[in-house]
Amino acid sequence: MYDELTKKDLQKMQEEIDYRVRELRPKLIEDVQTARAFGDLSENFEYKCAKQEKNRNESRIRYLERMIKTAHVIEDTSTEETAGLYDMVEILMENTGKSRVIRLVTTLRQDALKGWISKESPVGKAVMGHRSGERVRVDMGNGKGYTIQILSITKGKDDGSIPIGSF
Repeated sequence: MYDELTKKDLQKMQEEIDYRVRELRPKLIEDVQTARAFGDLSENFEYKCAKQEKNRNESRIRYLERMIKTAHVIEDTSTEETAGLYDMVEILMENTGKSRVIRLVTTLRQDALKGWISKESPVGKAVMGHRSGERVRVDMGNGKGYTIQILSITKGKDDGSIPIGSF
């Protein structure tokens, strides 16, 4: 299995790895050593917290390295009229009558609370490649789903403003 990521996604992940290895790791190691000097490790809360933070950093580094290693690099191939990566799409939920603006992003950058919807999510899959005015079916699996209408598409690009998510 691989994740479909853009070159910018890979660049952002590598920048985070570099920061975590060059700057954060030495600081966290020093924090562990400082806390260890406080005495009895069985009752040393500072030591336990410092170790947890160091381990969390190492885990994040491994996660990002694995993502880079298994990534499949993609590019936006949408036309001016069709929805593609980083586009703002206004959709109408026909079952509720409410409209909402979403931005199509890669899985690594999704944040539903901010309206950044993964292109691999059911809504993202339904909208990608379609035009304004079209009605599309959002497949929820097991024969279930609902219909949405694409009201408008505002073309976007990856300007680096959308951060990569945590795991």
